[in-house]
Amino acid sequence: MDILSIESSCDETAAAVIRDGREIISSVVATQIEEHRLYGGVVPEIASRRHCESICAVVSEALEKAGTTADKVDAVAVTFAPGLIGALLVGVNYAKSLAFGLGKPLIPVHHIRGHIAANYLAHPELEPPYMCLVASGGHSHIVEVKDYTEFSVLGRTIDDAAGECFDKAARAMGFPYPGGVFIDNAAKQGDPKKYHLPKPHTENPYDFSFSGLKTAVINLIHNAKQKGEKIDVNSLAACFQKTVSEILTDKFIAAACEKGYKKIALAGGVAANSGLRGNLSEAAEKNGMRLFVPPLSLCGDNAAMIGAQAFYEFQKGHTADESLNAYATMSLDKVRY
Repeated sequence: MDILSIESSCDETAAAVIRDGREIISSVVATQIEEHRLYGGVVPEIASRRHCESICAVVSEALEKAGTTADKVDAVAVTFAPGLIGALLVGVNYAKSLAFGLGKPLIPVHHIRGHIAANYLAHPELEPPYMCLVASGGHSHIVEVKDYTEFSVLGRTIDDAAGECFDKAARAMGFPYPGGVFIDNAAKQGDPKKYHLPKPHTENPYDFSFSGLKTAVINLIHNAKQKGEKIDVNSLAACFQKTVSEILTDKFIAAACEKGYKKIALAGGVAANSGLRGNLSEAAEKNGMRLFVPPLSLCGDNAAMIGAQAFYEFQKGHTADESLNAYATMSLDKVRY
């Protein structure tokens, strides 16, 4: 089954053709990072306009690279939640029109479910059940993947997500947007023990809280400036990355141990961070677990992951008609169409 999938939840306009949920026939991503970098973060209105300008060309390119045409695909899939509402509406309305015009099934896909499914494209042998850590710019979840469309969220952020914390801390350190890659590079040249940073407590042991850590970094920098002291940015980046990685890894591994999982996975934009990948890999080996991690190309937002999840949503009969709407927020274990 060949599915044409569309992703427009934030600042990437993407389209892909995916076969049977496991094979990438084509994948195209048009990013807006350079433009949003001018403002230090994503500007929703600009993102929506750029999606409108790019979506036709991106879909056409994905079909061309796949050596097919829209009338030959078996279904159309689209991210419908969560994300920036204006950005989501561009993709949803385009997909609805295309599916209706072609007489093809329309498959709505939850963005975070898509991130989890990115692992299916990289690891054909991966099948539920397993535990997954999802860490991205807007989300931090510990998810029990019971089946391809059945999820249980054991923990989530109660304030800032890990990726958001990376971006805000990076900005305070003087790095451009998006900050994760700059912190990652700087951390490799710094001393991860030079500065002490807090690990916030949460009532639910598997929930995350990164707001206090972000504030601690900002206060440390401001206090140093007020005293005329110079901050070792590389070492601060190393300490920050180490702290975030340890928080994510420790809680995730503890949850996996409690639930008895020996098969675990990582997903989301922050999954590209070398510190987190290394830390989680060591912890998995220590606890006799097998870790599945997507390649860097599938960590950020892309339509390939949406097409992968769409295959399994379709098998469960999760399709929609032209009344499908977009939603800025929606829990991945309580999806409504």
